[in-house]
Order: sequence, then structure tokens, then C-alpha cells
Amino acid sequence: MANNPFLEKFRPYISDKVNDMRELTITPLIVGTLLGVVFGASSLYLVLKVGLTVSASIPVAVISITLFRILSKIGVRDATILEHNIVQTAGSAGESIAFGVGVTMPAIMILGFDLEIWRVTLVAVLGGLLGILMMIPLRRALIHDQHGILKYPEGTACAEVLKAGASEESRAASEIATTGEDSAAAKGGLIISIGFAVGFLYNTVMKVFAGWKEYPEKQFGDTFRGGSISLENNPALLGVGYIIGPKIAGIMCAGGVLSYLVLIPMIKYFGSGSAAPLLPETAKTIADMSISDIQKGYILYIGAGAVAAGGIISLIRSLPIILHGLKGGLADFRGAAKLAEGTDHPRTDRDLSMRLVVIGILVLIVVITFVPALKMNLLGAILIIVFGFLFVTVSSRLTGEIGSSSNPISGMTVATLLLTSLVFLLVGWTAPDPYFVTALSVGGIVCIAASNGGTTSQDLKTGFWVGGTPWKQQIAILVGALVSALVLGPILIQLNSSSTVYQEVEPTAFVQGFSVPADELLTSGGELVAERPGGYVGESDQQNYRVWHNKDPKRGPVGRYLVNMQGQPAYLVDPGINGVLKQTQTGVNAQGEPTFQNVDKYDAPKATLMSYIIEGILSQQLPWGLVLIGVMIAVVLEMCGISSLAFAVGVYLPISASTPIFAGGLVRFAVDKIVRRRLDGKGMTEEEVQAETDKSPGVLIASGYIAGGALAGILLAISAVYMKDTLEMFLAWSTAMNPFFDGPNSDWLAMLPFIALALFLYFVGRGALFNGKRPGVE
Repeated sequence: MANNPFLEKFRPYISDKVNDMRELTITPLIVGTLLGVVFGASSLYLVLKVGLTVSASIPVAVISITLFRILSKIGVRDATILEHNIVQTAGSAGESIAFGVGVTMPAIMILGFDLEIWRVTLVAVLGGLLGILMMIPLRRALIHDQHGILKYPEGTACAEVLKAGASEESRAASEIATTGEDSAAAKGGLIISIGFAVGFLYNTVMKVFAGWKEYPEKQFGDTFRGGSISLENNPALLGVGYIIGPKIAGIMCAGGVLSYLVLIPMIKYFGSGSAAPLLPETAKTIADMSISDIQKGYILYIGAGAVAAGGIISLIRSLPIILHGLKGGLADFRGAAKLAEGTDHPRTDRDLSMRLVVIGILVLIVVITFVPALKMNLLGAILIIVFGFLFVTVSSRLTGEIGSSSNPISGMTVATLLLTSLVFLLVGWTAPDPYFVTALSVGGIVCIAASNGGTTSQDLKTGFWVGGTPWKQQIAILVGALVSALVLGPILIQLNSSSTVYQEVEPTAFVQGFSVPADELLTSGGELVAERPGGYVGESDQQNYRVWHNKDPKRGPVGRYLVNMQGQPAYLVDPGINGVLKQTQTGVNAQGEPTFQNVDKYDAPKATLMSYIIEGILSQQLPWGLVLIGVMIAVVLEMCGISSLAFAVGVYLPISASTPIFAGGLVRFAVDKIVRRRLDGKGMTEEEVQAETDKSPGVLIASGYIAGGALAGILLAISAVYMKDTLEMFLAWSTAMNPFFDGPNSDWLAMLPFIALALFLYFVGRGALFNGKRPGVE
């Protein structure tokens, strides 16, 4: 390629002539991998809740600097900047894998199949490793040769954090003078740790001790029947709103306002006079339906249509960028392929052996093709190779141009599923078993590969700036991705099962004498699937039942059922992911009345979108009237110049999930006004000002809120079955004695802890606490 003036002037923080500095050592690798699991788990929680994730690299880097600085005070050797780079490299893999897993794998269950642990784990492992290996041949062309042309904003920002917190040993070895911000970097780690502790304790007090109401709500009276507003008391969602900023948070909450303050009241107003249920609902009239029933029966389909249209419009809008990235990426790949294997490159320009990379890719493809759990065939494997290479190349380049936050991974996944489903339709593969699972396996592996390809690019750019060794980073991210993938699959399964509710089928739910056709019962390997009910009902009923997924609302309520040997639906199985029943029976009190416990539900908006694409193309079994209303909502927004995808997600989600995100966006708006006022007159560009606000203490403590709040939610969901008696004891006490949890004033009293949490975020963000360096203050 032509001479690159940026590259000619570039010097890494640690010179390529320094060959004896510690880098890929066991302790940083373990620390990075463990942090990757923590942030991967929190990202999985978020993508299931609201369809969003946030970058983990900078929080992991800050935690690494702080942790090793503390350990050095008690006699443990401080980490070098290259070891910190290994920590953030291994730690960033979990977040990108979590996004792919949470976007695609729950769709298998939504489509009526079991969420098998081996299937989820294999998709996570194979997609994660494939994305990294496919990106490695592009590393030299993208990261080295196009330095200064492709910016890689997150990778560059992470490198600045690492340089600011470099150890004395690293500074002595560097030829570049630093600004001496060591204490500020360590202070950032303290702020993240405080945010983590606050988020974790907040959710623990609320969920274990029933300290205050989790979902404060206001339902309006007869003059505005059906109208309501509510809030999920969740520090993780508050943190997400702060990080994504007021614009996206506001658009997302506006979607919730449309659903809960416009559409549901309209349905109540116009439909209450109907004497019969209105399809797709079959059991209740609109007059008898609660707000939750209407949201489940009608709004979910409208929201899913809006999300599908928003995703496809986003893909179409991104096509010029994607095609540009593909053209440049293919040229980069051809250029990289021409490099001689035996060329003697300096330490900072050495990749893993291309021979090992190619062998690794081939082994993964063979495993993908022949492992039974994926229900893969040769055509599916070919599609994975084609789409995987295409979108890893595109993602790796686009993250350099527009950053990871703007990288259209969802659009690439939508394109993969659309094209795969259309190919299957053309060859006549429309049967749900196995082709729904095959299509989702293709989409899941490609989604995770593309996401991890972009993450790998950012990590390698960080290494390029600080003088890391590429092949050592590549080993670190392979290890981090493998461990995170092995852990995230079981976490996904447990989150779903711990919040699954078994409810006896009401006699009026189906027509009297209805019997499930034998050919519709769920099978696996040619055998009928047997399942026992869980939860409280499972304690008294140990029988085995057949499994059936009803998709026809004319028969009865849509959902998964346990069917007795006579073919009659006995139990509705409401899953934790995409389910609607938020309480499960835990027993019977002394008066013979049933007792209930709240359970978390995960709406998984992006996974619902993926399931609708497959089902809509291969089986056409959707309530198209409602879906098309959602499509038209997205089209109207685009005609008004508003990006429809964030709004559509808000339409689909309960408004309780959007309001804390909106509150976080408002806090960010207030903090940014103060930061920008301090930066006035400094001659900074808008990009530099934005970068300064992104490094504020508020972003760090919001990251802590996310990790701490999400991890508490995951651990409590997993351990709920073992803490049943303890939870019931605290629940009974709070119901009787705690006005923040139950009683006439509980809804507004429960807002007070959330307001305190938001105020703490505001004061930390503006630099009023911890005496940290304020943004814009020298």
C-alpha cells in the first residue's frame, strides 16, 4: 500500500525492541478471564432485559490497574502495562459473546423448542472462536497498515487509560513521556468498585430482604382506563441509561409511552364493549383483561413488528457502510494473504501462525457440520462460512471507522437470518424440526463471530498503541472467549429455569374435549419428550407429561404446555425468558390461601425479532394484522427522521424497563451540561468534548452499577430455589410491616431509594464526590 504518514510518525508506548517485559503471564490471564465472565454475565442479563450491552474494555482496564496497584502495596509485584493489556483483552471477550447468545439463543425457546445447554454452549464456543480466528489474518492490514485512517475509538480510548495508569517499571521502559495520571487511573478503579458494591447491595436488599417494592406503579382511573406508568427499581438499567445518553434513552422511553399511555388505553376504550374475545386472545374479553394481559396479547406483536421493521430498515441504512467495509475488508484480506509466512516481523507485528489459524477454522467448521445438537447440514455449514467470513470482515473494519457502539451487528444478524430462511424456503425446508433450529444455529454462530471479530479488532488496536505482542493477545482473547462461552450457556439456562412458572390450565382455556394431535407433541431424536412440572405444583405432582407448543390462538392461549396421557393440556409452562407471569405459587398459608413470590422475567426483544423472522418466512404463522401495525409505526418514525429501532424496542418492552433507562439518560444530560460548561473556551472539537464526557467518573460508576446490579440479579435468580424459606420469611415480614414494600403508599415510597441512587450517580458524575479529577479540570 502507499506510504502512510500516520504510521511513519507512530511510536508504541513500549518499543518493539523491548523483548523482556512481562506480558502473557498466568495471573493477568486468570484475572482478565474472570472479569470477562463477570462482565459477560452482566451483559447477558442486560441483553435479555432490554436488548442492549455496554463495552467492557475500559472498566476491565481500570479495575486491572486498581487491583494490581492494591496488591503491590502488600508485596505482590505490580503488573506491567502489557500485562494490563492482556487483562483487558481476555476480559472483553465475554461481553461480545453475551450479546450474540442473548440475541439469538432464546429464540429457539420462543419457537417452541427446548433451550438445551449443549446447543447454547456449542453456538457460543464455536461462534466466539470462529470470529477471533477469522479476524487474525486481517490484523496487519487493518490495525497496522491503516493506522490513523481507521480510528478504532474504543480501542484507542482504552490504550489511553492503560498509559495513564502505567506502572513505574513500564514508564521507565517507555520512550514516550506520560502525563502522570497514575493516581487518577487508580481513583477510577475505586469509583467502579464503589458503583459495583452499591449496585450489588441495592439489588440484594430489594430482592432478598424485600426492602422496597421492585415495580412501583401508577394505574390511572376510569377517565383514562388502561393507562399506567411504572418503574423497575434496577441500578443496572439506571447505569445503562447514563452510558447510552439522553437521546437514545429518551427515544426508547417514548416507545414505552406509546404502548402504555396510548395503545393500551385505546384498546381498552374501543374494545371494552366487545362481548367476545378479540383474536389473537381467546380466553378473555378486553373488558376483563388487565393491562398486563393486553400487553401480552396485543402489544407484544405490535412491538415485535416494529422491532423487525426497525432492524431491517437499520440494515438497509447500513448497507452502504457494510458494502464499503466489505470492499475494503476483502482488499485487506487479499493484501494480508500475500505476506510471506516466514517474513521476519518485529515483536509488535507478529500474529499466530497462519497455518494454525487455518487448521483451527477448518476444525471448527467440521464440528459445526457434524455435531447433532446444532441440527446442522452441509448447506447450513456453507452459509456459516460465507456469512461468517463476510460479516467478520465487515465488523472488523467498521469498528475501526465508526466504533463498536455503532457497529450494526443486529443488522448483520437480521440479514443472515433473512437470507438463510429464504434459502431454506427455496429448497423446501420449512418444517419446524429441524430447520428452525438449523437457521438459528447459523444466525447465532455468525452473530457471535461478527461481534467477537469487532471486539478482537479493538483489543488489538489497544495493543498496537501500547506496544503489545499480537500473538500473545490473540491467545488471551481465545482463552477468555472459550471460558466465557462455557459459562454463559449454563447461566442463560438457569436464568430461564429459575423464573419459569408452572400454572394449572383453566377448564375454560380450551374447548371442552380438546385433545392435542399426537403429531404436534415435541420429540427429540424420534422420541416423545417427557417433562415433569416444577415449582410448587411439582412438589405434589411427580408424573411425566408430554410437551406441546400451541401456536394457534383459535385453539386456546398460545404457549408451551405439559400434556397428560389423554392428550389434554394440564399445565401452562411460562418461561423466564419471554414469559408474562411474574408471580409463582410457593405454598399455602394457615388460612388455606395460596402464597406467591415475584419472579424476574426477561423480555429478550432482539431474540423475539429473530424468532419472528424465521417463523414469518418459513411458517407464516403470525398475527399479521398486529405485526403490520408495528411495521407502520417504524415506517412513520423513519419518515419523521427518527431512528426507529430504539423506539421499537421501547414499544415492545414493558414501560417499567424503559423508565429507569430514561432516568439515567436525564442524569447524564445534567452532568454533561456541567462538564461542557467547564470545557468552554478550551478550543476542543465536539469529538474531543464527547470523549471527555465519556471518561467522566459518572461513566465509571454507571459501569459499576451495571456489573453489580446485574450480577446480584443473576446470583439471586440462580440461588432462589435454595433460599426459598428465607425469601418467604422476609417477604411475609415486609408484606405485614414494611410500608416501602406493601401498603397504600408503597409505590411512591419505593421511588425514594431509586431517587437516592440517581442523585449519587449525579454527584459522582459531576466530580463532587471522591475528589477525583473533574472532566475539563487540569
